[in-house]
Amino acid sequence: MRKNKSLPLTLSGKIWIYPGESASWHFFTVPQKESAGIRNTYGPLARGWGSFPVQVALGETVWTTSIFPDRSSGTYLLPLKAAVRKKEGVFDGDTITVQITILVDG
Repeated sequence: MRKNKSLPLTLSGKIWIYPGESASWHFFTVPQKESAGIRNTYGPLARGWGSFPVQVALGETVWTTSIFPDRSSGTYLLPLKAAVRKKEGVFDGDTITVQITILVDG
């Protein structure tokens, strides 16, 4: 099957570090309204752990990854790779704007 793209969502929010043993996992939280829209529109197409493949644009950097549901907040979490953060000069606590495009089979 080939991958189709949804319309991109432009979202803003803060980068945060996952609390735990390793302070290296940085995330962006997809806001609740947009998370609900993703779940309602694409829910049956979710992959393992309820994840969705996405294409992300942050500044000049575009990459493919997955978003994962956070059951406690009802949102999706976008992991931010170290290489992307370094290239774009963004750090924990920074407010960023990303474009997220859901990649769906079809």
